[in-house]
Parts: sequence; C-alpha cells; structure tokens
Amino acid sequence: MECERTAEARPAEDAAGDLAFDVFARACPSRATLEHVTGKWGSLTLTALSRTPTSSCRFNELRRRVDGVSEKMLSQTLHALERDGLVHREAQPVNPPRVDYRLTPLGHAVAERLLALIGLVEERMPEVLAAREAYDGRRGTSAEAPAGRGGR
Repeated sequence: MECERTAEARPAEDAAGDLAFDVFARACPSRATLEHVTGKWGSLTLTALSRTPTSSCRFNELRRRVDGVSEKMLSQTLHALERDGLVHREAQPVNPPRVDYRLTPLGHAVAERLLALIGLVEERMPEVLAAREAYDGRRGTSAEAPAGRGGR
C-alpha cells in the first residue's frame, strides 16, 4: 500500500485542528529537523550535551566530547539545533567571552530517544560485524572497502 504524500509547503490540519506533519513529504519542515537530529554530528552533539554532568557545556568542552567534529561543523550543528529549539545558547557577558550550551526540554526528550537507539546499536554490534563479514565474504570485498551510498 502506497503512502499518500503531500507536497504542500505548509503542514495540513488534522480533524482536531492540530497541525499534521508528514516527514515523507518533500516540503514538510519536519524533514529538516529529522536531518538535524539524526545526522552524525547532530545526534552526537545532542547526546553529548545530555551526558553533561552540569546543566551546560562550553563549546570547546563539547568539541572534545564529540571526537572528530571540526569547529566549523560543530558550530553549524549547534546553530541548526538551536534554531529547531533543541539547544539553548547563552552568551555570558564576561571578558573573555563565554558561551554555554544546554539542552531545552525538547532537546532532552529527543536525546533520550537517541540514547536508546545508540544503546541498541552498541549492544547489537557483534551481530552487525558478523553480518558485514558475511556480506563481504559473499561479495568478495574487504572490510576496508569504503561504504557507498545507495544501491545498485
């Protein structure tokens, strides 16, 4: 059965008068937020902030926690998450300037679900690695072969 997809720029209202969003619709704003949340740097940034022992985290502290992220990419990620209402940015009026980041209540709810997904993935990695090995054996490829996007 095919899903109906609307290409409207605005979300439709459902019978109760609430806005109905459809992430499968190209123009639905929920799609961009899903990309921000589930992208590599977005998910790692949100979960790193959720594991902060204090309520907030400075930029360089966050950058150290999210191993491998560039300063530019972390900055772009934080801006996108702030715009979506998941992260709160607070500039302290001190010299030298200090900026703290913390999750909003919505950010905490999203991070909680991401942590559950991350836990599942980490727990099941032996199965994933076995599947990769079996796949590579069938295809005659090595483990070092780059993972491509899409299919044939």
